[in-house]
Amino acid sequence: MTADSQNGGGAVWTRRLVALAVTGVVIGILVRIAILPSEGFRGDLNQFVEWVHGLATHPFGLAYDQSIGFPPVMVYIWGLMAAIQPGFQTATDSSDVGIRVLMKLPATIADFGLAAAVGYALRERPRLALSAAIAILLHPAVIDVSAWWGQYESIYVLAAVVAFLFAVADRPGPAAVALAIALMTKPQALPFLVPFAAWFLARYGLAATIRLGAIGAATIGILWLPFLPAGGPLAYARNLAQYQGEVFSVLSLQAWNPWWLVQEAFGQNQFISDAVPIAGPVTLRLFGYVVTALLELVVFAWVWRSPTPRSLALGLMAATLVAFIGLTSMHERYAYPAIVFVLLALPHRQVALLWFVVSLLVAFNILAASAPTPEIARVLPDFGTTSVVGSIALTLVTFSVLGYLRSQGQSGMAT
Repeated sequence: MTADSQNGGGAVWTRRLVALAVTGVVIGILVRIAILPSEGFRGDLNQFVEWVHGLATHPFGLAYDQSIGFPPVMVYIWGLMAAIQPGFQTATDSSDVGIRVLMKLPATIADFGLAAAVGYALRERPRLALSAAIAILLHPAVIDVSAWWGQYESIYVLAAVVAFLFAVADRPGPAAVALAIALMTKPQALPFLVPFAAWFLARYGLAATIRLGAIGAATIGILWLPFLPAGGPLAYARNLAQYQGEVFSVLSLQAWNPWWLVQEAFGQNQFISDAVPIAGPVTLRLFGYVVTALLELVVFAWVWRSPTPRSLALGLMAATLVAFIGLTSMHERYAYPAIVFVLLALPHRQVALLWFVVSLLVAFNILAASAPTPEIARVLPDFGTTSVVGSIALTLVTFSVLGYLRSQGQSGMAT
């Protein structure tokens, strides 16, 4: 049961609501059909296609002989694509429209899964459920990241939302499995561990939390099984370290956060390395880790103190935003989960306001990072006043979420 759903009365889906739901789905499909053939992030898509080509032409267990920087869930998805589309036997880039569309389909399908999952979470309030589902389906950030850019954020976020649904339904075992799947989809799911660990510990105690951790670890182990003989986990760790150490070792990869402000002030419209030492061996990256860890401890404490569905949803949002503003090397799209998690904390006026503000800021940040038209690029340039204001605003919003999360424990809100 979601936060305050017990006060919602009987759930009635009228013909009008059903018609609106169908209309929203159709519009969401049509918009994506128009966008899917676009080139998107050509460089990333080319890399993804090259990896799928490798899966199509080499044994599956040797996947991590390539430079794959994703955990095994994405490899399973790409392996399925390689098996059903013969074109990957020869395709090594995304120049073919059909290949390009297929590469974007998993995340696009997950968009609809997210809308359905959030709608299900709010099912006892049909109007609210419909509004939240359509808000996801038609959100510019959701559409851009999946159907235009061809990135896979919606897949790991969907797994985390499923974990939330299991958790609030008092099914912690399946929740641990779903959370492990999220972690094995993209490493950006790591902050989700914080609110879930607090929830499990407060609800079920230390022994049960350890058992749930073991269930999650077993799930991770099973997912890695096909790649163990060829040393897949170690190869993945090397690949990830190379990306973090050589490719993405900058303060901010167009993420509107405090590190972007530093880059804006001192970078002269250029990226700044996060390997710069600030005190002995302490680098800017390490300093970001420390700040983020401290703020994540705050999230843990406040979810643990008030383990309600709303607090868990807000904790997931807060953990996401804390990582976004605290860590270096953040991409603009890594704030994306926040616009989904906050909807799980409805209904509440403050929650609706948070969703509106975060939605605007995240959408603007994504559009600024890769503007689809010259007009948008002029309004939302890479560097300049807009990005400074956006960075300050997203930082303030993060602390507003932390404050609101803290207030949940003080108010003694019932589950």
